[in-house]
Amino acid sequence: MAATDVRTPAAVLWDMDGTIVDTEPYWIAAEFELAEQYGGSWSEEHALQLVGNDLLTSGRYIAEHAGVPLEPAQIVEELLDRVTARMRTEVPWCPGARELLAELGERGVPCALVTMSYTRFVQPMLDALPAGTFAAIVTGDTVTHGKPHPEPYLKAARLLDVPAEDCLAIEDSNTGARSAEAAGCRVLAVPNHVPVLPGPGRVVRSSGLAGIRVADLWEAYVGQ
Repeated sequence: MAATDVRTPAAVLWDMDGTIVDTEPYWIAAEFELAEQYGGSWSEEHALQLVGNDLLTSGRYIAEHAGVPLEPAQIVEELLDRVTARMRTEVPWCPGARELLAELGERGVPCALVTMSYTRFVQPMLDALPAGTFAAIVTGDTVTHGKPHPEPYLKAARLLDVPAEDCLAIEDSNTGARSAEAAGCRVLAVPNHVPVLPGPGRVVRSSGLAGIRVADLWEAYVGQ
């Protein structure tokens, strides 16, 4: 099948955590370690409240609910130290993500990474992918407003020089889906650790990205 035989969105904008790499267990382990270190307490329920959030928002939540006596920015830095070390040891790929990224690259569909993780945490994953996999990268430390604000996705579309409404975002959380939808993108939701609710502008695929091909993305883009 020739590239011209497959209809696709103009660009695909990818969340990272829980979508390309299953890093949530790394984050949750780091949160428990941090709470224990400072004599606080933490729970799985609290941890799942943070999925998809801007890191400073998460830092404020941990300071309030875990009893960690640090400023939110300090909490973020300590968490990043822990999860980045784990990422350098092993990148925990989500099934199907690398295969879909590779096929999009072969077909010339531009991709952007849109993550609320910071640049130093993202780098080990980028180092493990072919150069040029992403034509644009937006991280949490390069935007003023994190998800669910539309700024991250609007910035990614602008960097690709593609209208946001012509883009498909791939997300694993309600927070991320709201961000992409507010920017005007359609959303393919692939729930991982938390459920993603149905909504206008989004298609939910509970089986994740395993087995999905570029030819399936047009249906996700237009199907409501």
